[in-house]
Amino acid sequence: MAERRANVAPVDPVWDRITAEAEEAVRDEPLMGALIHACILHHTTIEKALSYRIAAKLTSNEMSMVVLREIVDQAYEGAPELIEAARADLVAVHERDPACHRLLQPILYFKGYQAMQAYRVAHWLWNRGQRDLAYFFQMRSSEIYGIDIHPAARIGKGIMIDHAHSIVIGETAVVGDNVSMLHSVTLGGTGKEDQDRHPKIGDGVLIGAGAKILGNIRIGHCSRIAAGSVVLRDVPPCTTVAGVPARIVGEAGCDHPSVEMDQLLRDQT
Repeated sequence: MAERRANVAPVDPVWDRITAEAEEAVRDEPLMGALIHACILHHTTIEKALSYRIAAKLTSNEMSMVVLREIVDQAYEGAPELIEAARADLVAVHERDPACHRLLQPILYFKGYQAMQAYRVAHWLWNRGQRDLAYFFQMRSSEIYGIDIHPAARIGKGIMIDHAHSIVIGETAVVGDNVSMLHSVTLGGTGKEDQDRHPKIGDGVLIGAGAKILGNIRIGHCSRIAAGSVVLRDVPPCTTVAGVPARIVGEAGCDHPSVEMDQLLRDQT
């Protein structure tokens, strides 16, 4: 009896929902059947599906899909927290992006989500001392997704990158949990200085499109960075900054800016 229970697959409502959405998508659009079967329905778990998807996107003449998939599988087997983060990122995208109507979509179509999972594998490789392989993942992610995240950067879970074009996150950057950012965001340095030179982003921060946060500065938790801002100084928690250079223009306006995704600047006088 115990042996029979051991052979029963664990219940995974998230994966069950994804496969149900995939089956519905194939019924609605049979021409997508080959892609959806290859990426979703041929797999038994979300980690196997992600492993396939990352390898399929990053493969090149320089490294085969088979080798890349073995690397990602090894990462997921050795570091279950990568899958925990991938699930948190998936839920974050589904909850915060009004264009995301199914859990299936980020895995198949959203480059911000896919690039984040590729970064997580690269970061795992970096921490294991496999630096050149980590750089290869970074290079291919930049080429394929248009997102450049250094594998040494430390990024939390529950991350949503909307549109995700031209994202740059530097080597010593730190990003907390439940952060949302839009396209063309830079977390960069201010020159040729070495060592710790990139921003530290607190939990729950919302970073608007085109914002540039430069230098070893701290962005307090649950703050908002308005679109197009250039941030060169520390930002206190629960505030909104805007402008070039950015200055405090008011409070954050809500308890969880990264979840509410409200980017409007209202008169707070």
